[in-house]
Amino acid sequence: MFTYAPVNKLCVSILTTFIAIAPQFSFAGDCNDLVLEQVKEMPKGGRYSVSHFAKIRLQSSAHFESGKFFIIPAGPSFCSGATYLVFIRTIEALRERGQLRLDYGALERLIIRDQRDGEGVWGRWNANGPGTARLFHELRLGRNFDNIDQAKPGDFMKIFWSRQVGRNEHGHSTIFLGMENRPDGQYVRYWSSNIPSGYGEKSVPRSKIA
Repeated sequence: MFTYAPVNKLCVSILTTFIAIAPQFSFAGDCNDLVLEQVKEMPKGGRYSVSHFAKIRLQSSAHFESGKFFIIPAGPSFCSGATYLVFIRTIEALRERGQLRLDYGALERLIIRDQRDGEGVWGRWNANGPGTARLFHELRLGRNFDNIDQAKPGDFMKIFWSRQVGRNEHGHSTIFLGMENRPDGQYVRYWSSNIPSGYGEKSVPRSKIA
């Protein structure tokens, strides 16, 4: 389990290399547009749940066979599982384009099993606090920052609804889509699995984010 200084809002850009999980691979470029393409391919709805059944459904949604992930999103779903599916879809899209090479062992480490928080790739992604940020830092996947004004559509973003981080936190794993100016203030638009409907876009007042 990793512990880090609390942050208010954390956005993670997928920008540079996939070194730690695949030493033979180096990819330089901006993958944000590709991430957004994968979001568009995701279904809508399906209901939100953090039940054991939802976790089982997530495992079946990222089926690994013959060295390839087949992403078949199922419901109910929850936020970190939804964004992880987009992450895996992005990896497969890069592989199909010939822009990413991962050996079988590296691909196996992406499989969702019963990893505890902080354990392995999925365990980092699903961990409380800035778990995804820790994963991106360890794999040198991009830049971590806590100023939402620097965010670009397609960034992976962890929203904190309160100052508490860890066991008692209220957080939400999302993909940033942009900012909206409304008569009552500025809103943050994002994609995730959201309460109560499941997969889809949502906008919240910026003032509600801790």
